[in-house]
Amino acid sequence: MLEKTLLLSNIDDVKAFVDIANSKDYDIEIMSGKYIVNAKSIMGIFSLDLTKPVVMVAHCGDKKAEITRQVEKYTLEVKQKKDL
Repeated sequence: MLEKTLLLSNIDDVKAFVDIANSKDYDIEIMSGKYIVNAKSIMGIFSLDLTKPVVMVAHCGDKKAEITRQVEKYTLEVKQKKDL
């Protein structure tokens, strides 16, 4: 299992992230507060408050490196560095 804090700040980020999630053969969820939605559902993600960071939980087993690399540009740490 892999957890990453993401910031999906615009429509294009959400669409690209959902495309990444849909390309995986394992479950991925997005958590925001008390809500958990399927990361493969664009409608589910848009139902969340995207003005705040969300947490991705990927049940990826030993495939952590691939998804980590693919979602790196959405991780909160990378977004914060770009803003400096």
